[in-house]
Amino acid sequence: MIPEPKREIIELGDGRTISIETGKLAKQADGSVVVRMGNAMLLATVVSAREINPETDFLPLTVDYREKFAAAGRFPGGFFKREARPSDQEILTMRLVDRVLRPLFPKDYHAETQVMIQLISHDENVMPDALAGLAASAAIAVSDIPFAGPISEVRVGRVGGQFVVNPSKAQLEESDIDIMVGASRDFVAMVEGEMDEVSEKDMAEAIKFAHEAIKSHIDAQLRLAEKVGVPTEKRAYEPEVENEEVKAKVYPYAYDKCYAIAKEGTTKQERGEKFAAVLDECLAFYTEEEQEELAPLVKKYFGDAEKEAVRRLILDEGIRLDGRNTTQIRPIWCEIDYLPSAHGSSIFTRGETQSLTTVTLGTSREANVIDLPTEQGEERFYLHYNFPPFSTGEARPLRGTSRREIGHGNLAQRALKRMVPEDCPYTVRVVSEILESNGSSSMATVCAGTLALMDAGVQMIKPVSGIAMGLITDGDKYAVLSDILGDEDHLGDMDFKVTGTKDGITACQMDIKIKGLTYEILEKALEQAREGRMHILGKITDTIDAPKPTVKPHAPKIVKMEMPKEYIGAFIGTGGKNIQDLQARTETTIVVEEVGEFGIVEILGTNEAGIQEAIEAVKAVSFEPVEGETYTVTVTRLLEFGAVVEFMPGKDTLLHISEVAWERTDKIEDVLKEGDVLEVKYLGIDPKTKKSRVSRKALLPRPPREDRPERSDRPREDRPRGGHNGKPRSGNNDRRHDNKR
Repeated sequence: MIPEPKREIIELGDGRTISIETGKLAKQADGSVVVRMGNAMLLATVVSAREINPETDFLPLTVDYREKFAAAGRFPGGFFKREARPSDQEILTMRLVDRVLRPLFPKDYHAETQVMIQLISHDENVMPDALAGLAASAAIAVSDIPFAGPISEVRVGRVGGQFVVNPSKAQLEESDIDIMVGASRDFVAMVEGEMDEVSEKDMAEAIKFAHEAIKSHIDAQLRLAEKVGVPTEKRAYEPEVENEEVKAKVYPYAYDKCYAIAKEGTTKQERGEKFAAVLDECLAFYTEEEQEELAPLVKKYFGDAEKEAVRRLILDEGIRLDGRNTTQIRPIWCEIDYLPSAHGSSIFTRGETQSLTTVTLGTSREANVIDLPTEQGEERFYLHYNFPPFSTGEARPLRGTSRREIGHGNLAQRALKRMVPEDCPYTVRVVSEILESNGSSSMATVCAGTLALMDAGVQMIKPVSGIAMGLITDGDKYAVLSDILGDEDHLGDMDFKVTGTKDGITACQMDIKIKGLTYEILEKALEQAREGRMHILGKITDTIDAPKPTVKPHAPKIVKMEMPKEYIGAFIGTGGKNIQDLQARTETTIVVEEVGEFGIVEILGTNEAGIQEAIEAVKAVSFEPVEGETYTVTVTRLLEFGAVVEFMPGKDTLLHISEVAWERTDKIEDVLKEGDVLEVKYLGIDPKTKKSRVSRKALLPRPPREDRPERSDRPREDRPRGGHNGKPRSGNNDRRHDNKR
């Protein structure tokens, strides 16, 4: 018997709709829904453990998003033909959803929770990542899992000056804004995206527009939950253990000590050591036997006291952990060309955060290939971000690239990519190695990336800088913090990263951990971020104010050429023999790509002579002389009846002895020798011999009539009539007359 699912429809206001359906698929999960827009369908499920490990003091939430190749009617690549580890794009979508969901679970809810979202049908006109947050929240909404939602996410673009919710990929290509916004009915929780140098006002308007669209998503989820009959009271769970006696002893002692330490304006390491000493003092209130039971509670109440002390110091006195006021930027120093062998390099240090960044230039062969069910293509500009444990003074296992590294790298890439010109001939790879970290390492990557790109000779349109903003609020007072520290990120209520040029914002990422962020606070944060960004941009341009005019001597030079596609085969040769021999001989890398009616040839190398030889080889294979044009040729061989002349290697023709000069030439050796360089005019194809004809004499001055040796000097009327040398004509004419008779 086919079940009867419950369904709700969301109207987008332009004829498009989104449906949310439950009760048909995956019914053993705590909650499951199918979200559909056009032909795109996502299945989202949620399961949360009924039993909680008492030693767990955090929410073990896993958000997993996958795009199935079958959803787009495609086979997975690779040998096994099976979906394997998630792509970077899938991981970025997981992070977008996680960042909105996580703050809305109860703070003392520590059950293992798993949200799984999968694209089961793809529509090329619908971008499924914009539906993932809605699907995840709807699955939770129809379950009994405690959650302060619902929430949803939408993408906002701006096409022709008009905002569009969940634009298609084609619309997004014309848009100057591409942001994802996640929110509940009452507050915005997450913003991430890129822009084409838009103003702070435009960005705030885009966020407001997104929030209004999200409210209809919230209403639909509430209606669906009501149809399903979800109880108002969610499932009961074991709350965190509390001990008022321990709290009364530890909290006030730790608070006063931590407040005093926070006010000293020390370094991260010094501050950490002093806080650790206070924790040890708090633990020392109890015997070793008591600590076995109470140590977790002591650490918890100490953490609460430390957090509140830091926050009150900022709100009440305007003093931050390192002694700055709320708008000050940490000291900055920059350096370029630090690494002698890199194509471009820089160091950017702000306070206790440092990035060493490199730029590598290559051909289209080095492009980052994207092969997903929903997208195929290449990236000619990409950025990788590495965050080793020593950057925070830690020693921990290395387990490959983390989701955080992928997310931070993507943010920096989006910040910079619109400032790399479209006609940049290179594939550009930027790599940021974080060597020290105390907050804002992704923004240090943006700044270091700008410096390294300009050092490499990449002709950036404008330099880009970035800053991370924070927020501390108690509901009445609030303080917006410029250039936040790691501790301020951890203890604060907002992490808002903004990047841009002197003329506008290029990318942003915002995570809000509290309810009730007003647009007044958001607009203040954006304006304060702009002032900080300009300060940092000044430090960058003091170091290098414009891209270097050329790439470095040891960096590869790239030349792009075109040839008609019918010559590609001859240029490459059988089995690639010709192009391989040319690369070896010229010490270059040569890439040929067929685009329409042409072959696009990229020549990359550091040897100028080799590059020039490769250029000549490309010209040679497709060279066809044009009738009437003049060419410089080289004599390669002498023959009895002329000389073989070469336009370029592999392209030669015969210069007939009669076309060498106006004067009679008895021997070609009297006029030319092998190796001579001369100019000839191309006369086209001889219709009889079907061979090319060239002439040297056609470019020489024609001698006056009296100097022409082959003509008689006597006037026409004085010349004897009849045959040669005055003799009567005979032969055919006589026979013709005889025939008439």
